[in-house]
Amino acid sequence: MAFDFQKTNIADLLVITPKLFRDERGYFLESWKQSDFREAGINEEFHQDNHSLSSKGVLRGLHFQKSPEAQGKLVRVITGAVWDVAVDIRKDSQSYGKWYALELTEENHRMFYISPGVIRHAL
Repeated sequence: MAFDFQKTNIADLLVITPKLFRDERGYFLESWKQSDFREAGINEEFHQDNHSLSSKGVLRGLHFQKSPEAQGKLVRVITGAVWDVAVDIRKDSQSYGKWYALELTEENHRMFYISPGVIRHAL
């Protein structure tokens, strides 16, 4: 498997660390592999890929969609760092009201999978 999937205190919220393959030229990593993600329980069918650039100190705000438009999100940082927070607002969830935060950086290469119905806030 090309990834390490770490569970959090919120159901269906995962921290994903890809394996890096380094040599004198730099490094290579897989950022998505459907079979590995499915094996980890991520069954999203991704239809859209977005890229944003924020100036230092920018608060991106809260991200949430109601069903049937709710989407899972796979978040990563290419340059710099972001403090990413997710809050479970799914009323039928055992982790309702709980939150989880982590720093995503260009150095740690971690990704954050946020399932539909969980609200996300990024600094």
